[in-house]
Amino acid sequence: MTGEESLRSQSLLLTFLGDQVLGRDVCVYSGSVIDVFERAGVGEQATRSTLTRMVHRGLLRRQREGRRMYFGLTEHSTAVLRDGERRIWQTGAVNRTWDGTWTLLGFSLPESWQRQRHDLRSKLTWSGFGPLFSGLWIAPGEVDVSELVSELGLAAHVKVFRATADTGMDIGALIEETWELSELAARYGDFTRRWEARESRPAEPEDALVLRLRLQAEWLQIIRRDPRLPVRHLPGDWPAERAEKTFRTVHERLTPLAREASERLLDLVPVRPGQA
Repeated sequence: MTGEESLRSQSLLLTFLGDQVLGRDVCVYSGSVIDVFERAGVGEQATRSTLTRMVHRGLLRRQREGRRMYFGLTEHSTAVLRDGERRIWQTGAVNRTWDGTWTLLGFSLPESWQRQRHDLRSKLTWSGFGPLFSGLWIAPGEVDVSELVSELGLAAHVKVFRATADTGMDIGALIEETWELSELAARYGDFTRRWEARESRPAEPEDALVLRLRLQAEWLQIIRRDPRLPVRHLPGDWPAERAEKTFRTVHERLTPLAREASERLLDLVPVRPGQA
């Protein structure tokens, strides 16, 4: 399964909302979303189900205008999208500014807490941590895990430290032992190969809108799984920089046509406070 095929409807929808709704104080007509997603190969029923599911999860709010239903962002989804925006356009995929510090998180859970252990490990991985040892995880730089730990109800079972490695520690070897670099490099390489092949392809406005949607969703999916390890301790041929250049080049090429399509296809209305 390719990166494009593995993108879930919710990831695409969040990307769409971040691109078209975030920061504009507007809501988008459900029919507009269905139209765009059908062009992306997502059926109407799947799109409607995703919209409903995201409302139930507190990621979307409803706003009725006559017989039409519009959808807007909540505080929760706005925070999620702002974080993604920072990762794409500010933080970036290549960490050249690491200050030599690490965040260490140790935990000890009862053997019977298998679900809690799984949830904690999943969220730590998502936050850039890798398992130094079974109950000791590590991430480069300063990572605030207070909200993560509180959300899981594990504050009494988790200890967090800031640390630096002793002189002589082989940081490159530590990184290779702790994180699956080959898997991450393969994702970047696959992304670059497929999207570089599209750089010179002509695109109609509607095609450009869909392609840019998939481009951004896929790129965010990759960099959210990247712990942003210090580049000076990564292999010399680390593919993140080339992949990021490809992303920005293709995004810039698609943007004028994508904007033209969105202006023509999307029905947007101002947010009215008090509706849900």
